[in-house]
Amino acid sequence: MSEEDYDDDLDPPTAEDRRSRQAAALQYNAGDRAPQVVATGRGYVAEQIIAAANEAGVPVREDPALANALSALDLGAEVPETLYRAVAETLAWAYRLDAAAARRLAGS
Repeated sequence: MSEEDYDDDLDPPTAEDRRSRQAAALQYNAGDRAPQVVATGRGYVAEQIIAAANEAGVPVREDPALANALSALDLGAEVPETLYRAVAETLAWAYRLDAAAARRLAGS
């Protein structure tokens, strides 16, 4: 979720929300044809994927439809062309967040 989407009035996730939460992680190396699915999970495993991303400083975006689609793929599978646009939009969002953070740090 981006800072502009954040709402201080949001209720914390319920136990049901946490059990139904899905997460997927992608990896892309220069020269690859497409990003690959390196982790997927639901519930506790999803929470662990998200925690690992947060710990590594990787932006985490809430997109249940994309997480669901990516979670249906096998580990190691390349992202199919049908998901290129959604993944590209997510990557662009993450790059914008990184650039904004770098500008804030440079201005400090």
